[in-house]
Amino acid sequence: MDLFHFQEEAPGSVFWHAKGWTLFQALENYIRRRQQDAGFVEVNSPQMMDREMWVTTGHIPTYSDMMFLTAKREGDERVYAIKPMNCPGHVQIFKNGLKSYRDLPLKIAEFGKVHRFEPSGALHGLLRVRAFTQDDAHIFITESQIAEETLKVNNQILSIYSDFGFTDVRIKFSDRPDKRIGDDAVWDKAEAALMAALQASGRPWTLNKGEGAFYGPKLEYVLRDAIGREWQCGTVQVDLNLPGRLGAFYIDENSNKVTPVMLHRAMFGSMERFTGILIEHYAGHLPLWLSPLQAVVATITLDADDYAREVIAAARQLGLRVEGDLRNEKINYKVREHSLAKVPALLVVGKKEAAERLVSIRRLGQEKQEVMPLDEALAALADEAVPPDVRRAKAA
Repeated sequence: MDLFHFQEEAPGSVFWHAKGWTLFQALENYIRRRQQDAGFVEVNSPQMMDREMWVTTGHIPTYSDMMFLTAKREGDERVYAIKPMNCPGHVQIFKNGLKSYRDLPLKIAEFGKVHRFEPSGALHGLLRVRAFTQDDAHIFITESQIAEETLKVNNQILSIYSDFGFTDVRIKFSDRPDKRIGDDAVWDKAEAALMAALQASGRPWTLNKGEGAFYGPKLEYVLRDAIGREWQCGTVQVDLNLPGRLGAFYIDENSNKVTPVMLHRAMFGSMERFTGILIEHYAGHLPLWLSPLQAVVATITLDADDYAREVIAAARQLGLRVEGDLRNEKINYKVREHSLAKVPALLVVGKKEAAERLVSIRRLGQEKQEVMPLDEALAALADEAVPPDVRRAKAA
């Protein structure tokens, strides 16, 4: 499909090709729209920050074996960490300027590139990488808002998975690990609040004993794909530790300084990994709205070249991602090649189609062709190419 490749010079890092990056951006734009609808604001935090901040957060004592650290340099004796997570940067953004209880919930989102040291033997295509992008967000709330906001995130995550064809979703409740920060009383409170939200959702769940993050318990969302394989993707984590360690506070209704609760939220989790899961789930045959190349206009004879160019221009005017195949090759060869590349729609045009302004549509996986007037065919494809969330918004 010519989406991406890996090479030894950058282990665990993706070289995105043009079509792969188009797919990646389609996923990113989808999440961006869903986040905006839910009241999130998008930010961007630094890729490297001083090691000492990561000591304060508890990452160095509990997570340093997964982190990439710089060496000291002449003129700057500090050691920096390439961020393995976005949360400390989001706390710094929250801290910039005085916050009131009236500002909560405050929802901060970022498509944050993070790096984690996965052993070379564990690397596995898009499914296990060292450099990846999280559709990450942090929701700053009061303790009384934990259950309500967690339930909102839970419902949105399940709605998102449904849009991508995942309806068999398992939820795991992951409680305190052995290696953690914060005292047991804080963990008791966080786990109870998360459990209350889970029970309010009415969804079945299982216990994932001791698998919480080092700073808080979490819900993990496990998808089952078309052939029954399970993939852990989204998470919701309740954190009563990190904001306090970094000195974050808001002013409550009695003018007191109060440490906020922070919900960590990722819906795809790793954008790279979710892309790999989608390719596996659909066996490369992606829905038209998501496919990086939605249609190819292929000619039967040279006589149809000018008409093919007209079809391509009209399709692009409607927002379709279309390419042309005007090579002097047999049409069966072209059909086979584009089918192997998993192009959802092939628009075949010859002398007759050009004369009558028709197109012969061949859909991936279907033997039968359908001959349609050009405008009708393009309108049908453009309608199918509308993302499901945009379609719902238009219907409303």
